[in-house]
Amino acid sequence: MKEGLLAALRDAVGAESAVTDPAVLAAHEVDWTGRFRGRALALVRPGSAGEVGQVLRACVAAGVGVVPQGGNTGLVAGAVPRDAVVLSTARFDALGQSDPGAAELTAGAGATLERVQRAAIDAGRAFGVDLAARGSATVGGMIATDAGGIHRLRYGSMRRQVLGLEAVLADGSVVRGLPGHDLVELVAGSEGTLAVITEARLGLVPSWSHRATALISVDDIAGAVAAAEHATTTSPELEAVELVDAASLALAAARGGQAVPFAAPGPALLVELAGDQPMLDALTAVLSTLPGLRNAVLADDGPGRRRLWALREGITEAIASVGVPHKLDVGLPMAKLAGFVETLGPTVEGVHAGAGVFVFGHVALGNLHVNVVGPAPDDERVDDAVLRLVADLGGEVAAEHGIGRAKARWLSLARSPDALAMHARIKGMLDPGGLLNPGVLEAGPPSR
Repeated sequence: MKEGLLAALRDAVGAESAVTDPAVLAAHEVDWTGRFRGRALALVRPGSAGEVGQVLRACVAAGVGVVPQGGNTGLVAGAVPRDAVVLSTARFDALGQSDPGAAELTAGAGATLERVQRAAIDAGRAFGVDLAARGSATVGGMIATDAGGIHRLRYGSMRRQVLGLEAVLADGSVVRGLPGHDLVELVAGSEGTLAVITEARLGLVPSWSHRATALISVDDIAGAVAAAEHATTTSPELEAVELVDAASLALAAARGGQAVPFAAPGPALLVELAGDQPMLDALTAVLSTLPGLRNAVLADDGPGRRRLWALREGITEAIASVGVPHKLDVGLPMAKLAGFVETLGPTVEGVHAGAGVFVFGHVALGNLHVNVVGPAPDDERVDDAVLRLVADLGGEVAAEHGIGRAKARWLSLARSPDALAMHARIKGMLDPGGLLNPGVLEAGPPSR
């Protein structure tokens, strides 16, 4: 990196907030899975939107890319630098005064989801998005990827929760809405390629006083899909329907020190209802008509519910404990889900014999998290085979985790040339130098 750029960065954010120490940079050069690594020229920690603008202007003048980074919990290399400056939002962690009457809360881009949830509770409300990585995932990153999470079924994805934004464009200008345009719709899901998010006004949802949770076993994935579809049509209080395949259930239970609660092997569904009155009877009524149910474990108290949720939320770390996973978050039509999972095992085996395959996710939304352990981190043959299978079934090669760099070369499998061209035009207008998160969402020819 040129000394002139380093001096400009230090002028922008202060010497203590412009870091080039390799020991510090190392943690910002690898994604959560450990699969993707890059190289950072520097790490900057601006403390205001104006400082972000100065950083961007300095980098644009030097022709150096900028990678916005929040909690660095992404799974598709969307915040891994390649000879670029990492712009951390860590100092944008302030939470504004909540407004219970308006059910709104202002949060800096670097505020963690967990802190937002606590602030919402203090205001007598709740926040509509929840993720297992709540302790590290940040508001800016969640908006940039349009995160969904376990409550998307009831409240929608992150963009549904955002009422307004403050963001900084590549030319350093600070914007809070664009005349004639919806800034939220433009930036949400753009993965840091169009602007750097600095602050958001978030909407809050009701805080329910009662919850009941069930882990149920079914015969197969087709049964899980049928049960999930039935549950979504029978209860307005339904807040989550999560699939856990047999391999994921066994792994999470073993790592969490629990026993698998069902004797017979097979997939499980985690179903939760939430409302303003006791939910156990309502949940029992839903289960009484659920097709294909073999067995169920129910809980409506805090410890019991936490034990059941640990079998879903502990999967990601459990998989990471047995190897570096290839994470392939995909979306499929409901009618194709069971066929996809049935074909998935032989497809992976044909590419990498003996690989471990784990499938879980938001089944009622057609969103599955496919994890494959065994292939080397840089071996993309499994990625290619699985994503082509998804595309052949009319699915999406990315769902809530985004495209990042990891899936950029397969983007053309699920996006039309016209759609890709439109994105390129918007990118060209807002970031003509292509220096905001370069390489992310940039479609190339699919690998063979």
